[in-house]
Amino acid sequence: MARSFFGGVHPRGFKELSKDAAIRPLHPKTVSIAMSQHIGAPCKPLVSVGQRVLLGQKIGDGQGLCVPVHASVSGTVIAIENRPTPSGADGLCVVIASDGRDTLSRDIRPRENADELNGEELIAVIREAGITGMGGAGFPTNVKLSSGVGKVDMVIINGAECEPYITSDDRLMRETPERVLRGIGIVRKILQPKRTVIGVEANKPEAIASLQKHLPADVELLTMKVRYPQGAEKQLIQTVTGRQVPPGGLPAAVGCAVFNVATCAAISDAVYDGMPLVRRAVTVTGHAIEKPGNFLAPIGTSFADLIIAAGGFHGTPHKIFVGGPMMGIAQHTLDAATIKGNNALTCYNESDLRVKPNPHCIRCGKCVDVCPMHLMPIFLHRAQKREDLEALERGNVMDCIECGSCAYNCPAEIPLVQSFRTAKKMLRDAKAKEAKK
Repeated sequence: MARSFFGGVHPRGFKELSKDAAIRPLHPKTVSIAMSQHIGAPCKPLVSVGQRVLLGQKIGDGQGLCVPVHASVSGTVIAIENRPTPSGADGLCVVIASDGRDTLSRDIRPRENADELNGEELIAVIREAGITGMGGAGFPTNVKLSSGVGKVDMVIINGAECEPYITSDDRLMRETPERVLRGIGIVRKILQPKRTVIGVEANKPEAIASLQKHLPADVELLTMKVRYPQGAEKQLIQTVTGRQVPPGGLPAAVGCAVFNVATCAAISDAVYDGMPLVRRAVTVTGHAIEKPGNFLAPIGTSFADLIIAAGGFHGTPHKIFVGGPMMGIAQHTLDAATIKGNNALTCYNESDLRVKPNPHCIRCGKCVDVCPMHLMPIFLHRAQKREDLEALERGNVMDCIECGSCAYNCPAEIPLVQSFRTAKKMLRDAKAKEAKK
C-alpha cells in the first residue's frame, strides 16, 4: 500500500512533450568522456592521444571510491584535456573521434555462466562495467551493493521519474522492461531481500502495463500517486514502506536499498551481455526545443549534438538545464557533454521563467510547509547570506536534497536551491581547510 511523505509539491509535468517519442540511437562524430563521472575519486586516463580505441574498452580507472570509464564509440583519441562538464566546472576528459563503426572491444561478449555467478562475483562484474546510480547522485553501484549485504530486507526500484519534463525512464520501462527486470533479479540475488517493490507514478500507465506483463511473482509493482519529489531516495522509502531514514543516515539504516530502473537495466547489460555502461537514455525537451524526444546517447555526447538531434532550438532559448527544472543544473555552454548520471536536457524559453527582480522574503512560511526533509529553508537562506557556518550546521543544510520544492512554492521566487548549494560548498571548504591544519 502506498503511503505518504512529508511536504512536496505538484508542479505541472509537461511530460506530454516527449513521452510518446521512442528512444532513438545517436551517433555523434566525437565524444568527450569525463574522467569524473560519479561521487568519489576521478579516474586516471589509461589511453594516450593518437591511440585507437574500441567500443567498451576501458579508458580510465582509479583507486578507492572509483569505478572505470569506457569508450562509448570506437575511434581515435584526439585529446586528453580539461573541457566543460555538466557541473559547470572544467574537468579532465578523454576526447574520441568516432570512426562511425562502433567496433566492439574483444572483452565484450555474452556471459554464458551469468546465472552461476555468486554475489561477490556479480559485484565485481558491476564494478568493472563502471555502473553508477543513474537517477540520483551517481554513487558507485558496486559500493552500494557491497554495503547493503546482510543489512537490507527491502529492495525498492525507483521508477517514479517525478521531475517535470523528463521521460527517459518512462520510455525505458515501456520499451525494454525485460532488461529492467533482469537487472532487478541480479540485485535480489546479491542482497537477498525479503521484499522487492518497483514504485512507478500513476502518470506512466504504459510503463506500468509493460512491467506487469513480465513481472515475476516475487516482485511487487506499486502504483503511486503523482507527487514531487517522490523519486528522491528517502521520500520513496517512506512512500513504499512508511520507514523514515534518520537525518544524516543512509537507506540501509532502515533496512532498505534503492536502485533506479536505468541502473538495473545497465546491470543486466553488464552481467548477461558483458557490456559496460557506455550509453544511456536522455530526454531532450522543453518549449525551446523544436522536436522534443528521447535518445540513446553515448556517454560523452555534447549537449550541442543532443539539441541538433532534437531538431534544434524553437525560437531563442533562455535557460538550459542538465536534468529537469527542479533539480537540474543551469548550463553556460553547450560544449559540455553527458555523463552517466545525466537523464535529460531541458530547454526553457522566456515564457517559462519565473524571475522577480530583487526578491524579498515575506515570511509566509510556504517553503517550510513543502520541505520534504523537515528543514527551515528561509532561515538557512539567511544564514548562507551572512556566511554563518554554525547556523547552517545547526539547521542541517547538508540534509537538503536540493529538490527545489521550497523555491517552487516561494511567492517571492527566491533562488533557494542555489543558496543551499552555495552553503554546502562553504561548509565543505571550511572542513577541508580545517583538516589541513
